[in-house]
Amino acid sequence: MGTDKIIISDEDLRKGAEEGMDAFLKVFTDKYLEVTGGEINAETMPMLNGCQHSLLGYHFFREEVLEGGFVQLIQNGYGPYIFDNPFAKAMRLFGAKDFSKLVYEAKKIYDSNKDDLTKDCTDDEFMAMYEQYEVFDDIEEEFMEMEEYTTATIAEYVDEHISDFAEIAGK
Repeated sequence: MGTDKIIISDEDLRKGAEEGMDAFLKVFTDKYLEVTGGEINAETMPMLNGCQHSLLGYHFFREEVLEGGFVQLIQNGYGPYIFDNPFAKAMRLFGAKDFSKLVYEAKKIYDSNKDDLTKDCTDDEFMAMYEQYEVFDDIEEEFMEMEEYTTATIAEYVDEHISDFAEIAGK
């Protein structure tokens, strides 16, 4: 399992790279989502290797936090995927050291409030969480400021270690 199943065409990769780092990474994460059916669970976890999961984790993190902050990330079920896995460590290994520290900061809040943050709730309770967890605000702001640099750093790492993320066909 792992990278032998994830095949990306050289053409798609080139196209993505020409469009920029976001599109370059999206070529990979779209493929991971396709292979896993967009579901990350016990059945689909073995379909991806650690590097692939880390990149997919960044995709979910970035998408959710930019749209609705940590409360949304956690309420949409990505808390365990991000905070209960070595995601922050992987981001450090990918060269995104400041981002890694930021994830560890958020993890402390998540760990000490996990039951409350992950409980099923109504839309009103969900909205109230934003006020209840204003402690995330500064971290979210910090992420917004570093997002572009972090994405570039991760894209560079993926480019330099491409075989860890996919097999490239048609080179």
